[in-house]
Amino acid sequence: MDDSEIILLLVSSILSLFFIFIFFRRKQRRYNLPPGNMGWPFIGETIGYLRPYSATTIGEFMENHVSRYGKIYKSNLFGEPTIVSTDAGLNRFILQNEGKLFECSYPRSIGGILGKWSMLVLVGDMHRDMRTISLNFLSHARLRTHLLREVERHTLFVLNSWKDNSVFSAQDEAKKFTFNLMAKHIMSMDPGKLETEQLKKEYVTFMKGVVSAPINLPGSAYRKALKSRSTILIHIERKMKERIIIMKEGRDDMEQDDLLGWVLKHSTLSTEQILDLILSLLFAGHETSSVSIALSIYFLQSCPEAIQQLQEEHLEITRAKKKSGEIELKWEDYKKMEFTQCVISETLRLGNVVRFLHRKALKDVQYKGYDIPCGWKVLPVISAVHLDPSLFEHPQHFNPWRWQQTSHGPSSSSSCPSMNTNNQFMPFGGGPRLCTGSELAKLEMAVFIHHLVLNFHWELAEPDQAYAFPFVDFRKGLPIRVQRQSLI
Repeated sequence: MDDSEIILLLVSSILSLFFIFIFFRRKQRRYNLPPGNMGWPFIGETIGYLRPYSATTIGEFMENHVSRYGKIYKSNLFGEPTIVSTDAGLNRFILQNEGKLFECSYPRSIGGILGKWSMLVLVGDMHRDMRTISLNFLSHARLRTHLLREVERHTLFVLNSWKDNSVFSAQDEAKKFTFNLMAKHIMSMDPGKLETEQLKKEYVTFMKGVVSAPINLPGSAYRKALKSRSTILIHIERKMKERIIIMKEGRDDMEQDDLLGWVLKHSTLSTEQILDLILSLLFAGHETSSVSIALSIYFLQSCPEAIQQLQEEHLEITRAKKKSGEIELKWEDYKKMEFTQCVISETLRLGNVVRFLHRKALKDVQYKGYDIPCGWKVLPVISAVHLDPSLFEHPQHFNPWRWQQTSHGPSSSSSCPSMNTNNQFMPFGGGPRLCTGSELAKLEMAVFIHHLVLNFHWELAEPDQAYAFPFVDFRKGLPIRVQRQSLI
């Protein structure tokens, strides 16, 4: 073959490839994507998105993007093209169409540290089965008959250790309370015991890795967390083997008292699946509730009017119990804590423990004229809706009275949210993946607040505030000084 034939063959090949490219380019759908900036190759805008900021705001990064591009914009986050939504309607649409148009899609590093069978990363039938187990264990009946009593017992275990005029980390105390409670109800581990304290120590290291950059190098927080994860799983598996022996010997009366026994008795999950389920529930039940309690302590110390109304509400409950000769809180008492529920809702709205969720489009989706391509990540930003001034009056102001049916409180501008606003309030997510522990979390906060306002006065020992890392945390641990008081 001479040179002219080779050149002719190359030219014809190039032309063929060119026409094929044009053909497929014309056939490829042209998406009407939201405006935005894709940032640097691969990392995109992830660093700016995750930069720490005050938890009672949406952060400078988000504010700049929303003001520039609107409430729905495109970006490149966590190594993938992403649609970010601060729009209440789109967020609700995403959560309501879970499993149909969208599915859960967390970064691989999260699955690597929580486990591939963690409820946080599972999708489809397996997630539904795990969720059913959790719902059965945290049923309304169990909350009334068993968990309320234990929540109060663990609250008093922590509060009774507080010495008059002492200074300590309120965040650490809240974590102690929720960890002890979850350890007891998941594996029947008693607070203060050596094995409980050892597990708690490993869990603290584990949590530091969950909220750190996923850098698996010697000495990194992520590498230490993976090591602690292995230690925790060994401990859980040992408890499993002990429980199986007890059950085989017919001494399985404990199976109704903790999740481990319930799962072994009523499910067909493998050992690996049970280990990841228990670890994920320990993570979810401990971390979010403890941060919420710390946030309530922080917000209330700057709102004496709310503390006074709480004290009046809880004094009335306590006095009625004294007349009837009762000591422990009953479900009927919990249902009387109406203003307490307003404080809880406002704490969750302003503090936003869960800032955003990770989802992925399962097919091409259109919303308000924009296209969301199949396979793209979608981040519904829950905190942006809760801090939206068009939905909540003075959104950065702690105002529990906004949740009351009638307008009253320390400010004449207080107003109850409209029914539409209530539909936008999603501190526990929504749709098929609504947090299974939402009612337990509110019960924990209410009981803790009940005993706190009746027995203590507190103030910040030094300035501190909650930051999003993106997980919410107090940089100094929320140091408070407490004085004992008795209003009963």
